[in-house]
Parts: sequence; C-alpha cells; structure tokens
Amino acid sequence: MSFIQILRTPARGCREACELAVGHGTPRRAAKLAAVVGTLLVLINQWEAVTGPASMDWLKVALTYCVPYLVSTYTSVSKDLTLLREAEAAEQTVHEEARKIQMQ
Repeated sequence: MSFIQILRTPARGCREACELAVGHGTPRRAAKLAAVVGTLLVLINQWEAVTGPASMDWLKVALTYCVPYLVSTYTSVSKDLTLLREAEAAEQTVHEEARKIQMQ
C-alpha cells in the first residue's frame, strides 16, 4: 500500500461513516430510541422536578436525550461499516479466485 493510499483510507472511512450517520434511516431509528430511553432516564433522574417542587435542569434533560441518540448512531454506523468491509473482502476474494481459475 502506498503512502497516499494510507492517507486516503481514514478520510474514506470518515466520509463513509458520516454518510451512514445521516442517511439510510439511521437518524430516524436513533431518534426513536432516544425518545424512549431519554424519557425513561429523565423520569428516573429528574423525578423530583417532574412530580414536585424541584426545578428542572434543562441542560441535563437535553443531554439525557443526546446520549442515547449518539450511542444508537455510533452502533448503527459501526455495524454498517463492518458489513461493508466484510462485503468488500468477500468481493475481493471472489475476484482473486476468478483470476486463479482464468490463469489455469
């Protein structure tokens, strides 16, 4: 692998990860999960503010929804990248086997 290819590989991976994070249904799935998990965590962590006289800490509420969204997005993107890499490796193997057969 050349030096230029080594430099391009992380950029390619980052670009693919960003595309997967904002497309292919990932934001919708992450938002649904964040709505459910975030609401449960807000109820657990801010129960006194929800039911009584304590004040709501809105920064904590926002972060409580952001964390499951980001975790879900990361999990989805890492799974998709793994599947892409496995598919690329399988395709490369098929091409190598075809070349071996042609050379015989």
